[in-house]
Amino acid sequence: MLVRELTEDDLLSIIVPHLPQARGIIVPSGDDCAVIPAPDGRVAVSTDMLVEDIHFRRTWSTGADVGWRAAMQNLADAVAMGAHPSSLVVSMELPADLNIVWVDSFARGLAQACATMGTGVDGGDLVGGQKVTISVTVLGNLEGRRPQLRSLARPGEPLIHCGVLGHGAAGMALLERGYTREAAVLPDAETVLIDDFLRPKPPLLQALDACRSGRIGAFMDVSDGLLRDAHRIAKASGMWIEIESERLAQDLQSLTGVARRLGMSDPWEWALNAVLTGGEDHGFLGTLHVPAERAWGPGRPTLPSGFRRIGTVKEGHQGGRVTVDGKDVRGLGGWDHFKS
Repeated sequence: MLVRELTEDDLLSIIVPHLPQARGIIVPSGDDCAVIPAPDGRVAVSTDMLVEDIHFRRTWSTGADVGWRAAMQNLADAVAMGAHPSSLVVSMELPADLNIVWVDSFARGLAQACATMGTGVDGGDLVGGQKVTISVTVLGNLEGRRPQLRSLARPGEPLIHCGVLGHGAAGMALLERGYTREAAVLPDAETVLIDDFLRPKPPLLQALDACRSGRIGAFMDVSDGLLRDAHRIAKASGMWIEIESERLAQDLQSLTGVARRLGMSDPWEWALNAVLTGGEDHGFLGTLHVPAERAWGPGRPTLPSGFRRIGTVKEGHQGGRVTVDGKDVRGLGGWDHFKS
């Protein structure tokens, strides 16, 4: 078999069983972060990479855009574990003919994103190469709390989401059609979507507040598409998760105008596909940790600020199952580095 014949999850299933674990490891590979013991608590650790012409194009993105994205996708991974992102370590491969203005802009964008959470950039490495490649490692402080795992969903819990859905997919589609963020003096729907793709805006503070409240069950960053990441929660928890499309109506309505602008034959279907399978939004998906009998009865609890219910954890299911309006879906769509 070749790499192109496997998904990212398939490849990890081959690699991870061979790897040793640190002594006393708290959360091994498989969640948004690993969690390792430290003398003064527990540290969440994750690494992400950005490769030119795969994750970004310099014809679309400024250096500041790429710096912002590099930070934000790692900050989101730490928050998805319930950890405050305290520090980043950043390594870069830079081609010899890269304009130094781009490098300066990258650093500024990185700093702007880190400032939103008071996160430091504390080390890294520089090497020469053929393309711009960035590797970022985030270190997060769990502040004495348990990690927020993908495996904590339980029957009857509401499925909840915070952030945008479909903006990344729509923004990329617009860029591919020749639209630009600078097309209008004031941002209209198209330029907002393009900006959300180039500079994702995960609701980090709202998500971290929800984790600090102790009311979240399963939790993760939605970077590879709603269906694909919901299936990761379902599989890790051994649960059947039901998504209700009527609860996504506002997301769909915000994209149908763009679908018409792009000439899609069925704008509603295109919008639904973008919302369910589009990646790069970096919102947060989880379950509300409440007993099943209290989830929707009298006196049911309110959702954390910024979150809305989009479905329900139905019941146990070996291997995990995700349905939309009661129907199984063919393929998970979304972003996979190796296979769609």
